[in-house]
Amino acid sequence: MTAVAPDNVDPIGSAKAEPSLTPILTLVADGMEQVNAVIIDRMQSRIPLIPELAGHLIAGGGKRLRPMLTLACADLVGYAGDRHYKLAAAVEFIHTATLLHDDVVDGSGLRRGRKTANIIWGNSASVLVGDFLFSRSFELMVEAESLKVLHILSNASAVIAEGEVNQLTAQRKIDTSEEQYLDIIGAKTAALFAAACRISAVVAGRSEEEEQALDVYGSNLGIAFQLIDDAIDYESDGATMGKDAGDDFRDGKVTLPVILAYARGSDEDKAFWKAAIAGHKISDEDLAHATGLLRHTGAIADTMARARHYGQMAIDALDRFDAGAAKAALIEAVEFAIARAY
Repeated sequence: MTAVAPDNVDPIGSAKAEPSLTPILTLVADGMEQVNAVIIDRMQSRIPLIPELAGHLIAGGGKRLRPMLTLACADLVGYAGDRHYKLAAAVEFIHTATLLHDDVVDGSGLRRGRKTANIIWGNSASVLVGDFLFSRSFELMVEAESLKVLHILSNASAVIAEGEVNQLTAQRKIDTSEEQYLDIIGAKTAALFAAACRISAVVAGRSEEEEQALDVYGSNLGIAFQLIDDAIDYESDGATMGKDAGDDFRDGKVTLPVILAYARGSDEDKAFWKAAIAGHKISDEDLAHATGLLRHTGAIADTMARARHYGQMAIDALDRFDAGAAKAALIEAVEFAIARAY
């Protein structure tokens, strides 16, 4: 999805004062035990470093939102089989592999409040174990015995890689457009959310329309999720985010808040952003100044407004499904993703 969100976005209704993941966690608790068993089993290897390194990230406190979405969507469409457990594990392996690779590319030192694998074991080991997990994910896809599922997840993997390369080419380029940026996050983040949701309708044998509805739900949730991440990189702290505050700023990543602030800034502001994104202004004082500019221009507030816009589109995509615990949990998952910024 590359369309730019309109300026006059409507916020998601605040039916719940403090949205949480509790409803979806409760809904999929039994299923996630099955998924976790598959994950633990398939990350094993005769090479001890592989499960040691993979386990460091897999057991590192992540929410496992993507496999939970696969299970919740399976519940939504009334799937009564068990193929979705392996597919949910495949989704998590794809996600974990991309995180291992991302941390190497970004030179990250902290993820989920812990040292990254590349800091502990080195870049080479992290890349190779990421490759191992990608391979395991494809084994699990094949075992699902659905060419359509294999196509959806393998295509998502390719799209994610394209998005990462696109982001790499845009790094430190202050003239990156909002449209290009939405294209980047639509690929590197939203594609796996979309695939994780859609495959449940496939294994359940539901209609193409329901597949597409879940795809739209997941894609828009993924974009909203990433936009909130962009905002809280400047508004939160390491303890809250599980990564170093200002990582995007110091890495020269041109995220939506920066794009908006640069477009709205004075000539002096633009000169600051050019120097900062080029890597010439990365001190704590520079980060504080950048955050001040983001607030002054309304860039953070508008990034959150766009996230609410995409979140509402995700919720609207569920209109065709009957009310129930699964639908309510999926809606609250969107509300939680947005509420992380407040």
